Amino acid sequence: MVATIALPRLMRVGERAFEQLPLLLRELGLSKPLIVTDAYLNGTGRIAQAVEMLALSGINAGIFADTVPDPTVDSVMAGVRSLSNGEYDCVVGIGGGSPIDTAKAIAVIGRHGGVPADYKVPHVQDVPGLPIIAVPTTAGSGSEATRFTVITDGSTDEKMLCAGIAYLPIAAVIDYELTLTKPRRLTADTGIDSLTHAIEAYVSQRANPLSDRIALAAMELIAPNLRRVFDDGNDREAREAMMLGATLAGMAFSNASVALVHGMSRPIGAHFHVPHGLSNAMLLPAVTTWSSQGAIPRYARCARAMGVATDDEGDQASVARLLKELTSINRDLQVPTPAAWGISAERWDALVPVMTRQAIASGSPANNPRVPTAEDIAIIYQQIFA
Repeated sequence: MVATIALPRLMRVGERAFEQLPLLLRELGLSKPLIVTDAYLNGTGRIAQAVEMLALSGINAGIFADTVPDPTVDSVMAGVRSLSNGEYDCVVGIGGGSPIDTAKAIAVIGRHGGVPADYKVPHVQDVPGLPIIAVPTTAGSGSEATRFTVITDGSTDEKMLCAGIAYLPIAAVIDYELTLTKPRRLTADTGIDSLTHAIEAYVSQRANPLSDRIALAAMELIAPNLRRVFDDGNDREAREAMMLGATLAGMAFSNASVALVHGMSRPIGAHFHVPHGLSNAMLLPAVTTWSSQGAIPRYARCARAMGVATDDEGDQASVARLLKELTSINRDLQVPTPAAWGISAERWDALVPVMTRQAIASGSPANNPRVPTAEDIAIIYQQIFA
């Protein structure tokens, strides 16, 4: 098998890397960015800092700060209109996965026209839009290093996966200091999201030797530090490890794909507005338990990379340790079940058939080491509810 690997062209990685954003744009020959962010970040002064830094370098930036969690068609098209009002030569996404995913869609649709539904899989968008620069402020989505974006169609509650090289940022700024102020719940959910990315990339049927190496490195960074950043958000060493691990996990799944957890997670987010990382966390132990028999040696290697099993333990014992650890992580990071999160049993049961169809249609379950039937997926949905 020949793997096609795609990564950002340039990356600034490390403490205070954010301050090099103007230099990065200059190196890329860009001079008029549209900054895409959210209202919260815009209100913290962080975006004003970016605009001021850019202005001092002779770069005049516009701002679109109306992104929403789990980007919607309406928010993307509002951003496209904002883009059309200026002669922008690039889009800079600053924030978590939602602002960066929104920036990606704006950059493509702003150049090529249409609406997000025109770009959902099986369509693959490799012809580039405007250049995308990503500045993540959470250690989770890995969107700064992926060739995907996910946009929600509010009329159908469908999370549309859009894929292609056009969505891969040409550059990224990876500065862990941007995560120091993030609250515990967001820290936990984004952290488990990044761990899920690494595990699914490694066990995916589309894994390759390079994605394997990157995914294992991501697990080695994330697993020992999840609880540390949850317990102490100012633990700079742990924050730095989580930020790097999240980016590596993004690189891994962008080049190997995700699997059943993500396929089942997207409908939960679309129908019940559960944050993406949290819906992944709700699913990860149960899906891994079901899937593990399809790739015992691979899941065992995940356990060893995470430091919960040793090299001299057998594969079955290592997988058992992995499953125990994933359950323990959810308990220690206070991950609620769908029921505890406030979803009614009646509505959940009514939507299980719809969510099952949408999960299968996403294509991600087909990458799973053990490919589920619709009945298997429905059973897992019922298992995780309470």
